[in-house]
Amino acid sequence: MMGRVDGKVAFVTGAARGQGRSHAVRLAQEGADIIAVDINAQVESVPYPLATPADLQQTVEAVEALGRRIVAAEADVRDYDALKAALDQGVAELGRLDIVSANAGIVSFSPSAEMPEQTWQDMIDINLTGVWHTCKAAIGPISDGGSIILTSSTAGLAGFANISHYTAAKHGVTGLMKSLAGELAPRMIRVNSVHPTTVDTPMVINDATFQLFAAEDEHFDQQAFEAASALNHVLPIPWVESIDISNAVLFLASDEARYITGVALPIDAGLLSR
Repeated sequence: MMGRVDGKVAFVTGAARGQGRSHAVRLAQEGADIIAVDINAQVESVPYPLATPADLQQTVEAVEALGRRIVAAEADVRDYDALKAALDQGVAELGRLDIVSANAGIVSFSPSAEMPEQTWQDMIDINLTGVWHTCKAAIGPISDGGSIILTSSTAGLAGFANISHYTAAKHGVTGLMKSLAGELAPRMIRVNSVHPTTVDTPMVINDATFQLFAAEDEHFDQQAFEAASALNHVLPIPWVESIDISNAVLFLASDEARYITGVALPIDAGLLSR
């Protein structure tokens, strides 16, 4: 039986784990071959461990187990030349490019008045400029009729305290999506963004995030975080799963969404409806 993206090639950034791995695997399940990149190194301002080469290798094995091809490389989305080289190598090996999932991103936390300059800069460089680099590298090789999906956030459509840098970057991604949708429409290339609420990944489920909700000197664990997080949503859940975002990415990548472009799609359990 034909998959929903059968015979296509997808470029996924931040593919070593979390949402990125989930997107790569879900697209592979529906017939796509994958070009996967991740930084595989730590960024000093990020308060939780980032992905490792072993994580990226797990993504490779998961895609190959589905009988799909994958070209994986270590690349930092802040480094345009390295990112472009990784993409070009993947296109050379797999023969085409049809889908882009600009997913790589980080989060960190600070009141605006106390935020170190480097913390702000790392966020903008990775979460906004990195998405721009991904799109810029892909615009040339992507096939007419292709689909580009940018990972924004509910913070790309609303404001949240203690993450002004993240909110600014994600709002920027939303604006970038709308501009690119217009620019690339003559080639029938669709550009959309997904806007997750809290997602059950290592980026969120960690002590640094938990402590945002803790009173001074209070221990705050995952169970308490679940209860606090659920209060943000209309649906009675603390978070969504990576697969929920991946299914939205798959839909936007597929011909089922052939006339959908310029759309900011929340996957937010009703957070933005309040």
